[in-house]
Amino acid sequence: MPLIVQKYGGTSVADPDRMRAVAENVAFTRRHGNDVVVVVSAMGKATDNLIQLATQVSATRPGREMDMLLTTGERVSAALLTMALHDLGIDAVSFTGSQVGIITDTAHGKAKIVEVKGDRVRQALADGKVTVIAGFQGVSTAKEITTMGRGASDLTASALANALSADACEIYTDVTGVFSADPRIVPQARKLKRVSFDEMLEMAGAGSKVLALRSVEFARNHGVALHVRSSFTWEPGTWVMNLDETDEPGSAAVEDPIISGVVTDTTESKVTVLGVPDQPGVSAALFEPLAAANVNVDMIVQNTSTDGTTDISFTMPSADMAVAEEIVRRVAGEIGATGVTHDDDIAKVSLVGAGMKSSPGIAAKMFRTLADKGVNIEMISTSTIRISVVMARDDLELAARSLHTAFGLDSGADYAAPLPERR
Repeated sequence: MPLIVQKYGGTSVADPDRMRAVAENVAFTRRHGNDVVVVVSAMGKATDNLIQLATQVSATRPGREMDMLLTTGERVSAALLTMALHDLGIDAVSFTGSQVGIITDTAHGKAKIVEVKGDRVRQALADGKVTVIAGFQGVSTAKEITTMGRGASDLTASALANALSADACEIYTDVTGVFSADPRIVPQARKLKRVSFDEMLEMAGAGSKVLALRSVEFARNHGVALHVRSSFTWEPGTWVMNLDETDEPGSAAVEDPIISGVVTDTTESKVTVLGVPDQPGVSAALFEPLAAANVNVDMIVQNTSTDGTTDISFTMPSADMAVAEEIVRRVAGEIGATGVTHDDDIAKVSLVGAGMKSSPGIAAKMFRTLADKGVNIEMISTSTIRISVVMARDDLELAARSLHTAFGLDSGADYAAPLPERR
């Protein structure tokens, strides 16, 4: 019997009506001759509410206790969905991440998967049951409850699909697939039938919220094709897969466009360290403490040395600013820098496309398009299939729409489906 792993995000199970709709879809899948493993996120804004509650009662919020708190959201969803399935006559059982043997390292809040055992899932499937698993969590090698970071229910689904040799891994969310841009910013964005793992990795890394970066990375490394689709319409969505997988729906062998998407991100801040001595070891002294504090640095620019000093600018998640700024100011004093500034009012816009590898002039066209619209570029970063620029946040919509049009991505009509709330 084919095995399908289905993951449902927070908006998909946000209230009792949505929960019952998900149960009906799972029951439909089961009754059509499939074994089903379901991974669920917390309901709606449950995780945000728990974080807010923790902030109200604690200034320190120890990582271990935060993981104990936050894992409850997914457990609630798993239990409720299992109840809804029983009402539909589907024999189902819910499990926590630790119960199914998702073993992680000991980093609370950002744990990495070490092993997926899955014995209890296999036994439940053999007994004819649908299994419903709380996403985003596991148990560490030190036998502590851990979480794997926001969006990690996607990672749970990918890891289970791999461990159980599933025939498909479906990621249900509040959009109908992966788009060429965020339809809330670029109304003429179009849904993509398929995206390569490499392109999706770049999109996720550049700020796309459709799939979590680590889930895509895991899926690519283990060859787990992902089908991103909507739990509101149930229509076919976007396949994320290896480019040579031409036998899946929506992946007909056609020449891929040069640019697949325009990705926007407003979740980063820019930090500049002024008057840094231009000598060996200074950059290491700055970025090693940030890495030790689990601060993920994105773009880095170092100016040309003048009179033996230089300026170093970098971007990082705004959510980590409180931790990072304290570290940077301390290190700046130790290395003899003259000052530290930061800017929260920035945005990042990225072009992503596998066709860049064989198409010269993409960067020049991007820069000319932005220049013609009066958009000033503050920082630039590139990979073989991505070009990212940082600009003032007020220029984000103009830049994204202009680039989307310039590279021939417009659909010709505004996106008409209901859109989720902007986060």
